[in-house]
Amino acid sequence: MPITKIFALRCPIEQSPLQLVDGSWRCENGHSYDVAKQGYVNLLPVQNKRSKDPGDSKAMVQARREFLEQGYYEPLAQVLADTVLAQGEQAVLDAGCGEGYYLRYLVEQAEQKGTDLSVAALDISKWAVQAAAKRDKRLSWMVASNNSIPLDDNSVDTLLCVFGFPVEAEFKRVLKPGGRLIMVDPAGDHLKELKAIIYSEIKTKSDNLPVNSEYWSLASEQRVTFKFELNNNDTIKNLLTMTPHLYRSSADGRERAGAISSLQLTADVWVRVFTLSA
Repeated sequence: MPITKIFALRCPIEQSPLQLVDGSWRCENGHSYDVAKQGYVNLLPVQNKRSKDPGDSKAMVQARREFLEQGYYEPLAQVLADTVLAQGEQAVLDAGCGEGYYLRYLVEQAEQKGTDLSVAALDISKWAVQAAAKRDKRLSWMVASNNSIPLDDNSVDTLLCVFGFPVEAEFKRVLKPGGRLIMVDPAGDHLKELKAIIYSEIKTKSDNLPVNSEYWSLASEQRVTFKFELNNNDTIKNLLTMTPHLYRSSADGRERAGAISSLQLTADVWVRVFTLSA
């Protein structure tokens, strides 16, 4: 089969290699992490959590799943898949996978092309990883943080960070020499029509690179822009709920969004490929 798991996992406490034994990942120092019935492993120790339930809430994950499954962002998913698969056989880590939409799309494209992938994915939200793991148990799904990625050094050819938070030291550590960091970030016009409704003032978004150019070289960038239309308020609410705008907007702004039944929107994002600078 062309799609396999990445097994180069390491203990989040001792950083020693983990071995899968009788349904649990175990290290030589006695730490053990059970594989949940959904097919994921929780490698986020309590002492590394900044809150009791970090990351996206169950409601945010459900809203994102319902929205993305309707295909509104498929043009972006296609560009991301094409960018990854241009390299052929590789080991891929999705660092901040959410409920897994973009990674599942990538895997489907790889299967159609017959491209071999070894795949791991992590998110700090247990709700996101639970939802993702239910859909495809062939991948290594982990509850974990980008601040402490539970993978071996130099174990990944391509690292994805889709609308996520880069931790450059950890990204550099897990990437193989010559590996790629592929980042997806909002551009200036992303969801501008929604912002005009929920905010009294729209701040201009900087197009500065999301990582330090002293350490990373920009190999390529593509600005992906397309229009889509939402035709019911439930879908508009899902879009708002799945984004940080839900918490950044005022109560009045959310009330205005709750009163509309259709909305023409612009998706506008950067897809950038970085390599480590020499």
